[in-house]
Formats: sequence, structure tokens, C-alpha cells
Amino acid sequence: MGAWQGQVDGALYQGMRCEGGLQLGQVYIENLSRHVEEEVTIKGWLYNRRSSGKIQFLMIRDGSGIVQGVVAKSEVSPEAFALASELTQESSIIIKGLVRRDKRAPGGYELTISDLQLVQMADEYPITPKEHGTEFLMDHRHLWLRSRRQHAILRVRNEIITGIRDFFDEREFVLIDTPLLTPAACEGTTTLFETDYFGEQAFLAQSGQLYAEAAAMAFGKVYCFGPTFRAEKSKTRRHLMEFWMVEPEVAYADHEDNMRLQEELVSYVVQRVLEHRRPELESLERDISRLEKVVPPFPRIPYDEAIERLQKAGVDIEWGADFGGGDETILAEEFDRPVFVHRYPAKIKAFYMKPDPDRPEVVLCDDLLAPEGYGEIIGGSQRIDDLNLLRRRMEEHDLPEETYGWYLDLRRYGSVPHSGFGLGLERTVAWICGLPHVRETIPFPRLINRLYP
Repeated sequence: MGAWQGQVDGALYQGMRCEGGLQLGQVYIENLSRHVEEEVTIKGWLYNRRSSGKIQFLMIRDGSGIVQGVVAKSEVSPEAFALASELTQESSIIIKGLVRRDKRAPGGYELTISDLQLVQMADEYPITPKEHGTEFLMDHRHLWLRSRRQHAILRVRNEIITGIRDFFDEREFVLIDTPLLTPAACEGTTTLFETDYFGEQAFLAQSGQLYAEAAAMAFGKVYCFGPTFRAEKSKTRRHLMEFWMVEPEVAYADHEDNMRLQEELVSYVVQRVLEHRRPELESLERDISRLEKVVPPFPRIPYDEAIERLQKAGVDIEWGADFGGGDETILAEEFDRPVFVHRYPAKIKAFYMKPDPDRPEVVLCDDLLAPEGYGEIIGGSQRIDDLNLLRRRMEEHDLPEETYGWYLDLRRYGSVPHSGFGLGLERTVAWICGLPHVRETIPFPRLINRLYP
């Protein structure tokens, strides 16, 4: 054990550790500012190349950024210079070079290359600078991820995920992993993906909410965060068949507590992205001034008022109808930040939502609508905590009591008022990045007509 430990402390780790953890003998492009006038090793891929006689200009990416490398015929071996002139787009390479500041270069730094090694010469790359159709790019999604635009979007997505986790961790919520295979529906039986579970009927989870409610009765403040599935036959720019959702649940929290938590989370995440991912937003040509206004408190309008606003805008809609995407856009465009619409009719909402004690025909729920036409990003409610009322609501929705026996137990053994919500990650990414469609917000989207790649 002593000899092994000596290896770990010595030769094995020598030259492998720097900023950001283990680097395996390389420096990442995003950290070049820490290595000015030093010779570094970059391991990556050729993004682009151009030649100027005795000088080759290589654009190299490594997943963390892009840097220009200069290969001068007089400063490298003949073999290295010849290789530089033959490289194809996306060939994998290892380079050594001196880091220099250069305001004209992408990122403000440039490499004077002293050595170049080929790992693999790529075949002719199918994605070129010419215009490609959406279907072609989606068919090549596994390669499209390497583009600057997709790189920026998924960096922002990663920041949003990290921000969400930090938000709840800082507030001492407990992360609860809920099952993806369930015996029952949460949001309605018409959008379930059904599968066989050793001879029994099972479904892909529409939500982790019901299980999060059980966990909240054990831990007080919890959240789940993972993929959810809706078999919605929709081709709109807002819908995916598989998407990620974060769902907090809090014991003893009422409807007002729930909305406050939502606006705190959304503003926290937006400001975090502005702080850490502004260059990515700028590369996406996002109007950052719109995001800078996303601070609490968010406006709140009851469903009744929302109906009146839509009718005044010329929409043919009556009380009791649910809102479509166009309706949400009309409502949200009147505000410069997300807006809550609350207290919807009970008949158009889920069985578990608590009726307003003063108006039983509406429930203590809310939808948070993002501005700029992005629609609902959060749906939340105070849950029914009375056993008999929950039973009646389940009967109205034709839900079998034997399937939900464990859920009813939560109202038998120490029931308390509690609330929660679900934030759709992909819609949130689309809004913050200013994207026209959610298909670019997830690495490999699942759409009604797409299961490949």
C-alpha cells in the first residue's frame, strides 16, 4: 500500500493537476489566460483551417473553447507542417504551443505551435458552412452538437441545471430520486407511454410529484430532478416527448409560499446565467436587457382577470376554458418579466389540486408564463390534504383507489398542508437563450416524429 501511495503522490500525478482538477497532461482552452507565455499541450479537434503560404492557421476546439493556432513553416518540422496542410475538419489532434495574448484572435489568445500530432484523420465532414435544413441537422444531431451555437446553448443549459441544484441545496432541500417506471398517471391518462413490466402494465413517469409529496412528509423540503415523459401528439415549438423537470415539494407551504419560491428560483437562475454565461448569450444574439429585468416580485393575475384581458384583446374564449400557446403569449407580452396566472377552474386542472376555500370552483394553483412568447415554464399548486376530498376528486377523474392507496395514506398518517411545482427545463432554456424551438435545448431531442439518433 505504501508503494502504491508513493506512485499516486509522485509520478502518476506529476504534471496532471492544474486548475479545474485532473487535466491528464493538458491545458483546456478556457484556461489559457492562466498560461500566457507558457508552452502548453492542447488535445482536441480541428474546427477550421486556412493557409497563407508558409503559415497555416488552425482553429482548434477542445470542448471548453476555440483557439487559433499558428503553424509557421520555419518553426516546426517539415512533417508537422505537411500534416497541418492536410488536416480535414474535425480531425483529432494534439498540439504543443506557446500561449500569446492577441486581441484580434478568438478569445483573445493565440498559440504559436511547435509540435503537431495526428490522432485520427477525419472523413469528409457532412456539416459544412453552407446552409443545411433542420431535418438534416437533426439527423446529424450527434455531430451538430460540435457547432458554436449548440455548444453555447448546452453550456447555458448546464449552468441552469447547476444553478437549480445550488438554489435548492443552499436552502437545505433534500434531493429525492423518483421512479421513472410507475403504475399510475399523475397528469392524466391520455399522455402516457405504456410498457410491459413482467406481465403488468406500467408507464413512463409524467412527473415525480406524487412520490415527492411522500418524501416531503418525511423530510419537510425536497425536490426531484430528472426526465419525464408525455405522449402528447403535438408538433409545436414548445413540446418534447421526453423532457427534464425539477419538482420541489414543501410541507406546511401554502399557495402564496409556493409562488414566492417559484419567483425566487427563476430569478436566481436567470441572474446566475447572466453572471457566468454572458458570452454564450451574446454569441446567441440574446437581448440580455430583457433578462436583466427578471427580478422579484413577479406580477400576479387571477384566471378571471386573464380571461377578461384575452376577451379585450379579441380572443374568443369563455370562463372555464384552458389557455393555448397563443393565449399565453398575449397575456405574457403585457409584462416585462414572468407573470403568474393563478386560481384556474377546478374542472381543467389535476385531481390533487386544493380548491380555494372561498371559491371551491377554482383551485389554489398557478402557471408561471415566461415573456416573449415562451409560455408556461412552471405549473404549481397547493395539494389537497383532506382524505375524503381527495377521494371524491379521484372518483370524478375515474382514478382507481387501489392504484393510489399509498398516495391516500399520506392523508391518513399526519396529513399537512403542502405545495409544490414543476419547472420544465427545456422551455426555460429556450426562453433564457431566446431560441425559436425547444429541439435545440436538449442534446438528443425526442419529438413526435423523431427517435433518431
